[in-house]
Amino acid sequence: MMKTSFAALSLAVAVFHPEASAQDKVRFQTDWIPSGEHAMYYGAWVKGIWAQEGMDITIARGYGGGDTATKVGAGAADFGVADAGAVLTGRARTGLPVKAISVLYSHSPHALFVLKSSGITNFKGLEGKRIGITPGNAHRVYFPKIAERSGTDPSKIIWVNMDGAAMAAQLIAKNIDAAPFFAVHHYYQNKAAKKAGEEIVALPFVQVGFAIYSASLIASDKTIAEKPELVRKFLRAARKSFEWARDNPQEACKLHVQKVPEVELDDCMGSLRAALTYVFNDHQNQFGFGNTSPERLAATWTAVADAQELDKKWDARQAFDTRLLPAK
Repeated sequence: MMKTSFAALSLAVAVFHPEASAQDKVRFQTDWIPSGEHAMYYGAWVKGIWAQEGMDITIARGYGGGDTATKVGAGAADFGVADAGAVLTGRARTGLPVKAISVLYSHSPHALFVLKSSGITNFKGLEGKRIGITPGNAHRVYFPKIAERSGTDPSKIIWVNMDGAAMAAQLIAKNIDAAPFFAVHHYYQNKAAKKAGEEIVALPFVQVGFAIYSASLIASDKTIAEKPELVRKFLRAARKSFEWARDNPQEACKLHVQKVPEVELDDCMGSLRAALTYVFNDHQNQFGFGNTSPERLAATWTAVADAQELDKKWDARQAFDTRLLPAK
């Protein structure tokens, strides 16, 4: 009799509490190869933080923010990481049905990596230089204006398309003269260069006054409209993952390396610590995790519109929807 009652009770729980059912399957694509700047995602995957929010997540590497934004818009991934500039450009130019649902990097880590032996020390005089690039890479979006501000004719730069995983090796081998990276990648890329008897120097875009929103979490219009609770769960898990990685960087990197064994622990630590400074800072303290300020959003759109020759009067708020973020 007791067994029958327990079975009936269990059935009732399953019927009246649908959240006890199978977890939501979520496809999440990052913006780049899984270096230490992604330890909060992969480490939290192993830690079970995504699962705690009811998600059976699969994380895939990205091939540039533009590519990730396109795939999220097409439904090939549910969520992604992409530069705010790529989202703004896609939305303004072609109506790409994707929005940033949370800003991650409150200011830009965009940089150009060069070899010290090349003699390149700034953005001036780059005409005729070969610069590696991936399709849709946000650096390519912004670089014409960076070049112009520095006295370089952007039309005379030679862009060489290649896979992101090959760019550093091609730079070190001197098959290209420069490669665009986030500054957070400098530690492990320079470590590889030193093994080859070279040294990589980072030239941050911020040197010419380039302070704008950058890496962001994104979702399609359809997902936001039809699955708002899933978006809320995803954003809750994302914030927990970032806060856990901030408070436990070594554990985050150890678990990241378990998932991505080709990443060395010290490389992960170097990249993770650098990346977190773009997330947890005065801006985040003032506006809350993932939120924007009207002033910086306007400055971001001005930079994007200038670089892409888009209408500055277009309302950039159309490309952002942070309503589903956890409370500040």
